[in-house]
Amino acid sequence: MAREAPPTAGLPLGMADLLPGGDADLGGALARFLAVPTVQVECSGTAALMVALTALRSLAPERDEVVAPAYTCPLVALAVAHCGLRLRLCDLAPDSLDLDLPDLAPLCGHRTLAVLPTHLAGRVVDTGNVRSLARAAGAWVIEDAAQALGARTAGASVGSGSDLAFFSLAVGKGLTLFEGGALIAANPLLRAACARASRNNVPRHAFWELRRCAELLAYAALYRPSALPWAYGAPLRRALARGDRVGAAGDDFSARIPLHRVGRWRQSVGVRALARLPDWLAAGQARAAPRLARLRRIPGLTVLDDSPAVDGAEGTWPSFLVLLPDAAARETALAALWGAGLGVSLPFVHVLPDYPRYADLVAVEDRSAELPHARSFAARVLSIGNSPWLDDAGFAQICGLLERAACGPRNPPLKPPISPTPGPAAPAARG
Repeated sequence: MAREAPPTAGLPLGMADLLPGGDADLGGALARFLAVPTVQVECSGTAALMVALTALRSLAPERDEVVAPAYTCPLVALAVAHCGLRLRLCDLAPDSLDLDLPDLAPLCGHRTLAVLPTHLAGRVVDTGNVRSLARAAGAWVIEDAAQALGARTAGASVGSGSDLAFFSLAVGKGLTLFEGGALIAANPLLRAACARASRNNVPRHAFWELRRCAELLAYAALYRPSALPWAYGAPLRRALARGDRVGAAGDDFSARIPLHRVGRWRQSVGVRALARLPDWLAAGQARAAPRLARLRRIPGLTVLDDSPAVDGAEGTWPSFLVLLPDAAARETALAALWGAGLGVSLPFVHVLPDYPRYADLVAVEDRSAELPHARSFAARVLSIGNSPWLDDAGFAQICGLLERAACGPRNPPLKPPISPTPGPAAPAARG
């Protein structure tokens, strides 16, 4: 295989981005991009969430519960546990990324510290109704915009209408430092609490920063179509061959979450790359339009859009999320497409209680919850990368296989010809 499409449309880095010197105030550059007063740069999106939770706990030490979607990144569960808090799970609305409001209402109470609506894959979700329920209970809202840097509602950045929000600058995101995070807060009190929480809990750690610098250089060298078969495709296919879906999806996270300061060089790389991000996002949106129209013509396929409850939503399109009509159809499509070099993958493998290694991080009363909509979503969802390196022929192949899976017989699995290319794995991270 000479080329491989990635699962998301990450912004490639150029040689000029890597030069020493230059503006190292990434927080200031992001604040201008997001049109917010300040941005606090952290070493990962997970670290930004941990700083936010620590700050809120300092303001309300009697509150110890965090409500998050049942279908979300396992790093959220690890971050909540690391802060000594209890994770409560909310079901999703049917065939949606929105939180299920009837399920959310009884979860919001006197122990609720924060609620985390999640803009998964750049899709804008309903936060207004979530804010109403959370604030009625005296809780804060932290928007998980890890995958939605550049998404907007009515011209304003996602997150700017809630108490706090965080973005990830990890591999595969629109802007990357290999690992990094950005945190925004609504008012001076929260900004001061977040700055204090970071100052008191995030050390300078030369080892981790040197490691991230080396990993960023590797990313700049390997994030290209000719190198991705070795850097991404080969490890993916090895994981699939041994039946390790969690490893293939990148959901196998360590309980040890690195905390360290982001150095000047990586920040300067981010500042230079950020200058190209608006054009990159606009190109992704233009590329998405005809592809979304083609996906919507497939009978039985549901394409996830921005929430209809949000006026003026303008999400980003790093990837497309689609729902097959049932789990059997999704498995047929997955057998054909995952590992075929076309950028098709799973956002996450399970709802949080269904991961053996993360189930204990969920509050006891939620581990056996039915969560019917979230489990249906997890069983039927596929992610399709919107990279420019996925050509029209490859996208047409995806659509043909999805149409057969959604409408045709389920067996035998549809398998396009692929030629896995072995090779060394490049470092990977999701934050």
